[in-house]
Amino acid sequence: MNTQQNIAAIKAFLLTLQNDICSALADIDGQVNFQFDQWQSQLGEGKTGILKNGAVFESAGVNFSHVRGQAMPQSATVHRPELAGAPFEAMGVSLVIHPNNPYVPTSHANVRFFISYPEHSEPVWWFGGGFDLTPFYPFEEDVIFWHQAAFDLCAPFGADVYPQYKKWCDDYFFLKHRQECRGIGGLFFDDLNHWDFDTCFAFIQAVGNGYLTAYLPIVQKRKDISYSEQQRQFQLYRRGRYVEFNLVWDRGTLFGLQSGGRTESILMSMPPLVRFEYAYQTEPDTPEYQLTDYYLKPKDWLNLV
Repeated sequence: MNTQQNIAAIKAFLLTLQNDICSALADIDGQVNFQFDQWQSQLGEGKTGILKNGAVFESAGVNFSHVRGQAMPQSATVHRPELAGAPFEAMGVSLVIHPNNPYVPTSHANVRFFISYPEHSEPVWWFGGGFDLTPFYPFEEDVIFWHQAAFDLCAPFGADVYPQYKKWCDDYFFLKHRQECRGIGGLFFDDLNHWDFDTCFAFIQAVGNGYLTAYLPIVQKRKDISYSEQQRQFQLYRRGRYVEFNLVWDRGTLFGLQSGGRTESILMSMPPLVRFEYAYQTEPDTPEYQLTDYYLKPKDWLNLV
């Protein structure tokens, strides 16, 4: 493995992916463009793209970062305790999209690469990432479409890849203190290095490029549906679950903060508006009730009976 060549190839892909996603989201919004913030710190550098107050997207953040450190943060060594204290590099693209319309789901995607340099052994590398969908007023056909896109991109890499990473996503994006899923899932994986480097890198590219294939048709189909103030308030209430997950359970947030990363970029995932309500209960036989009663319970969405 030519470490520096591979790192350069990954970085070039990630920067292109960031630009492609920003361009596609700005095109579908049609009102505002992304503003880019190039940043540097003692740990590394990055480029953060932010879209605010658009016609379709209330906020959208697409962040690239490439950081280095002298000791792996605890959040990155949960499954690799032998690497604790070793120098490392990490780079990735992470995005979170918060639409205006409650009928358009919030979405998140991330692709990342880690490499650690233990003192007396060869570098240890792995990939991680995935994408997931958080609807407020779901349509079953959209959920199936999203999971079909995830299935299709996984298929060339093995029949077991989609079911394994789909389950991992359901398990990971789970609010343990609420006993509730954050959304309807998608793909999630970490510690990916059981294939050779080229295959792992190809899979990451498939996931990154597959995000727009999965998300944009749903946005296009739902962005012009009229909605009420009551539905908008329910959207803001449900965004509270997003905040709770990201600040309490998300390993990416913890890694960024523990590694001394750029706080503004780490917390770009926060929705611009959110509300909390004490002991809120939905009424039975309403779309709001159906969200938690049906959609936020893991299912084999591609084989519904």
